[in-house]
Amino acid sequence: MTKSFSEEIKRRAEIIDVLVLDVDGVLTDGRIIIDDRGRESKHFNVRDGHGIKMLLKTGIEVVFLTGRKSRVVAHRAQDLGVREVYQGARDKVMIFEGMLLKKKIKADQVAYMGDDVVDIPLFRIAGLSIAVADACEEAREAAHFVTEKEGGMGAVREVCEMILRARGKWEEITMRYTFK
Repeated sequence: MTKSFSEEIKRRAEIIDVLVLDVDGVLTDGRIIIDDRGRESKHFNVRDGHGIKMLLKTGIEVVFLTGRKSRVVAHRAQDLGVREVYQGARDKVMIFEGMLLKKKIKADQVAYMGDDVVDIPLFRIAGLSIAVADACEEAREAAHFVTEKEGGMGAVREVCEMILRARGKWEEITMRYTFK
């Protein structure tokens, strides 16, 4: 991770137990590809996926929360081991608040990552709100943190690393790869 983060962001990140991700524009570059048969596809970044898997290995939950419905999202979640997926979410705040009650956690323990104006209400609730580099201006201004990477281009990995480093888990989770 190349971007340094402030003490405030580190303080917010070190208590994160759940990372909630919007999908289109965060896990993807925002493009939706529909072929001539009506089949949808999306592009996902493999490093974002590995970052999610590293979080999950350390006990930090990952949740997908998206306004659209797509079988592609369900397949990606299953591939990564993400067990909680909310699709077709017309009221993201209601779902988010229900998730807090279900998990018996406080909003401070949740990071939310988005890219557009529809995400701003959750930015105001989450303990750590994150906008991707290419998010709309209003979302970037409302977020606690803005990534260096764009949506679908490693922004999620950047945040996963930030959380793991803030929680003191980065060395532990990467030790198997570094041969120290």
